[in-house]
Amino acid sequence: MSDLHKKDIKHLMLFAGRSHPHLATEIADLLGTKLVPSRTVTYANSEIYVRFEESVRGCDAFVIQAHTAPVNDWLMEQLVMVDALKRASAKRITVVSPFYPYARQDKKHAGREPISARLVADMFRVAGATRVMSVDLHASQIQGFFDGPVDHLYGLPILADYVRENYDIDNFVVVSPDAGRVRMADMWSDRLGCPLAIIHKRRDPSVANTVSVHEVVGEVEGKTCLLVDDMIDTAGTICLAAEALKVHGAGKVIAAATHPVLSGPAADRLNRSAFEEVIVTNTLPIDPKVQIEKMTVLSIAPLIAKAIKEVFRDGSVAALMNDQ
Repeated sequence: MSDLHKKDIKHLMLFAGRSHPHLATEIADLLGTKLVPSRTVTYANSEIYVRFEESVRGCDAFVIQAHTAPVNDWLMEQLVMVDALKRASAKRITVVSPFYPYARQDKKHAGREPISARLVADMFRVAGATRVMSVDLHASQIQGFFDGPVDHLYGLPILADYVRENYDIDNFVVVSPDAGRVRMADMWSDRLGCPLAIIHKRRDPSVANTVSVHEVVGEVEGKTCLLVDDMIDTAGTICLAAEALKVHGAGKVIAAATHPVLSGPAADRLNRSAFEEVIVTNTLPIDPKVQIEKMTVLSIAPLIAKAIKEVFRDGSVAALMNDQ
């Protein structure tokens, strides 16, 4: 190993918050480095303190944090870490946020509402971040909220490769659970070479106080239907979509989503659902108490590790995504 290479490795430094240590350690192992040790304390009044135990002067810093519940605690911890790195003279600071916090608050639907996703981007910038890296942003325009480079990674290749290896896709239909996810479903359809169907939700005008009727646009009878989404939160939408597909004659229904938020009744709903399998990645940690027998969790760490390596080497993250 050349002296220059030794110097380069020394100056790529990985830092991790406390929300998802398993993912951070896996990324570090893939990069052949270690997480920088730190002293992190949550005081009795809930304030957070961070101090890194090694010099970070001149380093290319990557700060990994998964924004699971409680989101505000982990967001504040990451901001404090970025501020500490800035004040300790890190050369570049990249926020690695596999699941971008407040991503669903990306625009105003009514007066007197915030655009919280923009606020988060502003906080990262003010804290000292020079770059943001995330996976499957809920809305693409979030890339424009941060005044600097944003690396938008996609979990689709990891999920799609698993589907291709474990299912006969000749009888497959990719299904969007609502109109808002059609673009994502179209990308899946192109990747797998399968037809596309869409579930359209509308209110039933003939019955008072009903929530909606699920209409399926596309041929699903006798098919294996793959419902795709960027996240599964309470699982209400995707489970109702699975039921609608079964009503319309689908043979099997599986689901694929990048982010397993899994709030509240999600586990119970998925366990009682019509799904044969639910496939997710580990962008967020899954509480050991949440037991979902039909869930498969794939690692996002190889993708993030490759992207970090490209950023550090001033390579092309876009080329990395095109190669997948």
